[in-house]
Amino acid sequence: MLSRLRNMFRVPDLRNKILFTIFIIAVYRVGAHLPVPYVQFSAIKQLQHQASSGGVVGFLDLFSGGAITSVAIFFLGIMPYITASIIMQLLGVVIPKLEQWQNEGQVGQKKITQWTRYVTIMLAIIQSTGFVFALHSGNSSLFGNALRGQDLIPNFDAPRAALIVLTWTAGTAMVMWLAELITQRGIGNGMSILIFASVVSRLPAQGSAIYTEGTKAQFFTIILIGIGMIVGIVFVESGQRRIPVQFAKRVVGRRMYGGQSTYIPLKVNQSGVIPVIFASSILSFPALIASALGNNLLGLQQWINDNLITKQSWWYIGFYTLLIIFFAYFYTAIAFNPAQQADIIRKQGGFIPGIRPGPPTERYLAKVLNRITLPGSLFLATIAIIPLLVFALWDIQQFPFGGTALLITVGVALETMKQIDSQLMMRNYEGFLA
Repeated sequence: MLSRLRNMFRVPDLRNKILFTIFIIAVYRVGAHLPVPYVQFSAIKQLQHQASSGGVVGFLDLFSGGAITSVAIFFLGIMPYITASIIMQLLGVVIPKLEQWQNEGQVGQKKITQWTRYVTIMLAIIQSTGFVFALHSGNSSLFGNALRGQDLIPNFDAPRAALIVLTWTAGTAMVMWLAELITQRGIGNGMSILIFASVVSRLPAQGSAIYTEGTKAQFFTIILIGIGMIVGIVFVESGQRRIPVQFAKRVVGRRMYGGQSTYIPLKVNQSGVIPVIFASSILSFPALIASALGNNLLGLQQWINDNLITKQSWWYIGFYTLLIIFFAYFYTAIAFNPAQQADIIRKQGGFIPGIRPGPPTERYLAKVLNRITLPGSLFLATIAIIPLLVFALWDIQQFPFGGTALLITVGVALETMKQIDSQLMMRNYEGFLA
């Protein structure tokens, strides 16, 4: 292992990418602990100690790395960017112009990225405004019973609220920029790396909370369950269905080309951790809706608090499971297009043994993809809800993110290690997964 770590830093280009990624993560973590002005610091400390008593604030705090309970400048974290990406991908199915951009290659992708940034800023302004008023009123649907009716922003007025909204929106724009910098100049997907850093930074505090609230036997049992889940995640993440492709021989002049065989690797979990992140993002909206209702429709607000915010609720677990399965199929359909892949194989003079080129190949690829996506999506849902069921059984309120945290950390770590391995193998070095 030590020799492989040395190999990683022997390549100047790879070393610079890793150091740049670490630097960006450090900047992100600093911004997650710098509080905005005009906020009562004693109330922030109380929020940090009591946020786990309920509400969606702890849920969102997982992805912000503690920025929400610190009321920091990166308060919203990467969540508006994730939500904007979901919206743009959903609209790409129904808006012809977006679909046209998706088919234009890199030029169209730049246009989609630019509009995703605009939507991110718009969502950041809306969410910042909602959170400012929630902090002012101590809304219980967001913060549980930790700060019921307590004002975190004393001497609240329009200029102070506008400054906080502007600070949080600018922080969201900076987080979005940092994520894109990692994608362009660092290692791995920037959005995933920042979420990974946020989740890992919360694990020690969450593990300590389990040890404090539960018994030692429960703590070590949860550790063993976590180790088993990690083994399962690695096993499924590495699993793939290899579809053989044979290329016909061609004679060009006096030379013969082609004739070789290869395969298309279709992963069992083709969508990675994206469905879990998308489902988590969608499930944060009911709390914002309950916050916006205020004292109106108290019955609906109470139902949302009891069933869609409480992690041990069967409604929550059911919606969470269905959303993960839906986004697994949805993201897989976006990431892998059977019609496009079949067309590429046909144009290159290839074919799948026993399958005719063209539409039959497209139908075959779609059939295989649907078959392997089902167990992949069920696996994601199972890993995500097992900790929720265990904590509901033992009535442990302090650590509701076990499955989500493990899926994100292990999934992102594997993808990043694969990228590092590919860089090392190009230079004849042995990688981590070799």
